[in-house]
Amino acid sequence: MNADIEVIFHFNDNRTLYEGFRPSHLIDGVNLTTGVHHYYDTSNTEVKGTIESIASKYYPNCLKVGSIIEMYDGSNKIGFVEVLRVLNPILEE
Repeated sequence: MNADIEVIFHFNDNRTLYEGFRPSHLIDGVNLTTGVHHYYDTSNTEVKGTIESIASKYYPNCLKVGSIIEMYDGSNKIGFVEVLRVLNPILEE
């Protein structure tokens, strides 16, 4: 696993979470990119984990601790994540 960011996940519904979920993320406020979710523990109300982007090299210098990234499944906004740590230095603002 080459995680790019560590996050807190906030979903708009009570969906079943599964390892490897790949929604789209509004990474820089303009562009959507797919990211693979990895969860630490889905039994808590606050779900933490990581996201591995499939194209992080195309979005340099766009994230910092506290950044909010919207998540989409198709055209439906399904929630957002709050960045706790930027693990990939290419993404760090």
